[in-house]
Amino acid sequence: MTDSRDPRGYRTEAPLFDAWLRFSDGARDGSLTPFTIPGHKHRHDLVGDLVRGDVPLLGGLDTMKSAGGVLADAEARAAAAWGVDWGRLSVGGSTHANQAAVLALGRPGQSVIASRTLHRSVLLGIVLAGLRPVWVRPDIDAATGLPSQVPVGAARAALAAHPDACGVLVGDPSYVGTLSDIEGLADAAHDAGVPLIVDAAWAAYFGFSPLVPAHALARGTDALVTSAHKSLPAWSQGALLLARTTRTGGLLDPDRLERGFEASHTTSPAGAVLASTDASRALLQRDGAELVGRLVGLVAFARERLAAIDGVEVLADRPDGSLRVDPAKLVVLLAGAGAHGHAIEADLLAQGMPLEMADRDVIVPIVSMADDEASVARLIDALAASVERHRGAPRRIAASAAWRVEAESATDPRTAFFAVHETVSAGDAVGRVCAELIAPYPPGVPVLAPGEIVTTAALDALRATLTDGGRIAYAADPSLATVQVVAG
Repeated sequence: MTDSRDPRGYRTEAPLFDAWLRFSDGARDGSLTPFTIPGHKHRHDLVGDLVRGDVPLLGGLDTMKSAGGVLADAEARAAAAWGVDWGRLSVGGSTHANQAAVLALGRPGQSVIASRTLHRSVLLGIVLAGLRPVWVRPDIDAATGLPSQVPVGAARAALAAHPDACGVLVGDPSYVGTLSDIEGLADAAHDAGVPLIVDAAWAAYFGFSPLVPAHALARGTDALVTSAHKSLPAWSQGALLLARTTRTGGLLDPDRLERGFEASHTTSPAGAVLASTDASRALLQRDGAELVGRLVGLVAFARERLAAIDGVEVLADRPDGSLRVDPAKLVVLLAGAGAHGHAIEADLLAQGMPLEMADRDVIVPIVSMADDEASVARLIDALAASVERHRGAPRRIAASAAWRVEAESATDPRTAFFAVHETVSAGDAVGRVCAELIAPYPPGVPVLAPGEIVTTAALDALRATLTDGGRIAYAADPSLATVQVVAG
């Protein structure tokens, strides 16, 4: 009989998942009476079914002394699946994995070459590590206002200008699915004797189907960060950090990776998050070609239908090669139809279809391998009807503040982060050194970061986000009436 908890039969290939199923069996039949955390003890009469499935790693999936070795087994399988010698499973999302990777680089005071459109977690990793970011801006596509590739030439120039650099950090694919020349960036980094680390949070499926690009590790990258929960059927916060280390000819020290990972990892990792990541890895290895292929087909169907709507565009590869996009990413451009993305988002939310992102001109619905023809058709029909409801005069696309603002550094982020600060009016903050991180969310890409000069351009771009109905995140005052700056 098929176990509804393991409908595809992955337990024999996923040790953490198997351990979760065994623990669940014991909790269900009463043979387990745990005297460990969590405090709910799997009773559902205290706070209800909210705790269903919650199992700790230690004292749950394994003994408190890890005598069963199930985590080590699962992590070795993950490293092998991506073709490298080191891998760890995180319950802190790609945020934790990014920060662990940055902590494995260099020494405080060294430079690091970084794409400016990376997630804020990378910048905060730079704060923790005490590095000095040298920002490289991706090209901005003139037709869409969205970031395209990180120029290899710009990375080479930054490395040449900063011979003390300890590594290169890029995000690929970008938040909107655009792709860079990873092989070229890896060559640039390696020619300078430093590793390339790629945040691929949005594309854990790369490399597991011929219809999507090879993953970054297969293309020369030294370390890869990816979220199991964003594009695979894993619990929220499931992520992986995978690396090629000095043991196998790579440039990253495995001991530094271990220390970096443990430095900001919880000592009470959620077993269900780990087990779901383990099961998702097994799914990719056995059925990835089928499932990712079907996902690409669903996105192609959605792109074709949506592009047929007057004034609506979808982001996709250009025949001339000037833009390359993840074939499993759906990004819808609205400016030609004159509809406002926040109005469409509100319509879809009222119909039970929340979106990953919406701003004035762009919406990003996440389509995953958990979707099917019916769910995607429902999205397309609702989106098309909403566009007609809110249609207006065509307009030019306005690039998001996250993509267009140029950073002006005054000091390193760590110095500013720990400096004595004061809160001043936004007008008085212009020309001062920012002490906080301020970003539109989504995508969570900083417009102002600790150590950077507060400029009128940055404040105007952030205010435009607010005026359009967007959210400003991480700022002490999200209304932007005041800004925290370095005192004096």
